[in-house]
Amino acid sequence: MTPNAATAAAPTTAVSTVDLLVEIFRDVLGLPDLTEHTDFYEAGGDSLTAFQITGRLQEHLGADVPVSLVFAYPTPLDLAEVVDADYGVS
Repeated sequence: MTPNAATAAAPTTAVSTVDLLVEIFRDVLGLPDLTEHTDFYEAGGDSLTAFQITGRLQEHLGADVPVSLVFAYPTPLDLAEVVDADYGVS
């Protein structure tokens, strides 16, 4: 019973990292229709909003994500993949 729960948790966590980032991007950028493929720059992101995104990630995940990653991986999907891989949130 426990192994099945642990196995099922991995995909759910990866999806929820993307979902969490979409929610954060939507709130910080003020764009309710933003998707996992929306580019941070094209959506009007700047350094202040990048700091807000990483601050909220730290609150939710306990991971101290550098602001530079928001600029290097500007979509919620791309950023989620890096957060999952580099910070063990998978």
